Amino acid sequence: MKNTSVVFTGPESVEVKALDADISLGAHDALVQTHYSLISAGTELACLRGGEAWFNFPATPGYAAVGEIVATGAALSDFAPGDMVYCWGGHQQYTVIDTANPRAMFLPPHADLPLQLVPFTRLATVAMTSLRISTIELGDWVAVTGLGSVGNLAAQLAGLQGARVIGLDLSAARVELARQCGLAHALVMDDTVAEQVAAITGGQAVTTLIEATGVPAALEAALPLIGRYGEAILLGTPRGEYQTDLTGVLGHVHLDGQGNVTFKGAHEWRYPVKPDNFVKHNMMRNSAIVMDAIVAGKLHVAPLHTHTLPPAQAKAAYDGLKNKPDEYIGVVFDWG
Repeated sequence: MKNTSVVFTGPESVEVKALDADISLGAHDALVQTHYSLISAGTELACLRGGEAWFNFPATPGYAAVGEIVATGAALSDFAPGDMVYCWGGHQQYTVIDTANPRAMFLPPHADLPLQLVPFTRLATVAMTSLRISTIELGDWVAVTGLGSVGNLAAQLAGLQGARVIGLDLSAARVELARQCGLAHALVMDDTVAEQVAAITGGQAVTTLIEATGVPAALEAALPLIGRYGEAILLGTPRGEYQTDLTGVLGHVHLDGQGNVTFKGAHEWRYPVKPDNFVKHNMMRNSAIVMDAIVAGKLHVAPLHTHTLPPAQAKAAYDGLKNKPDEYIGVVFDWG
């Protein structure tokens, strides 16, 4: 059969191809026809640049989708053809999911959640890792640097955890979008940001900094905002070259006068995908919690959904994310 797919054929090269696919299902496999898939801008643009060693050209990107099961293997009894499923499929018309794989996400979407918004669950669970490893408690001041989709969602989730959140970004448009998503305090990060944060908090430092840009310079610039015994959580994957005097950065970790700050890594694979008797959190549980929060109106993802495009416009989608990041925030491919 032919499987229409978005393909990165080389650095900065995006094509849409009808690939030959010889699909045979194992006992626990499901063949899913994609309805919508969401671009994860940070990761996928890094792959497109050739900056991710694990991504080998040519390949199909993407890892957040919702679709309809069209066939199942003999041993898959909990799902049937016609069922809708949230999965980590790529940008392609058909995906085979091995549901027995411990790293396979395969979950019925919330019945009241519009299908176009279901793939945003992945970005929210990426963001949720920063909350799971934090020490955030009711009433704490938290700063989030970077208000793209993941940072925006991290800020919202920190608020749901009881924090008083200040969002920071270089882009005025993304600051405004964060306000539309319910963030009470969102600032353009400039030379006066320390004074602005102090004015908001009554002179208090933040107890937690969630760094969502992945830009090392952004982390260093925000470290002075963290108070004594606070924490800096690295949510965004660090990318690109950055030269600095590391002694100043380490001072925030080591010296009492600079805060005794703890650094924590918040990559989503810190937790298992499926339930584990020895681990409290898992990605399936997080995904169900996220969907419930969206449907309940507690987590706002609709403002982040800026574009729905056919796969034929894939090149335009990635060009927009790269060159017009204030306009292209959440881009969904419609495979219908």
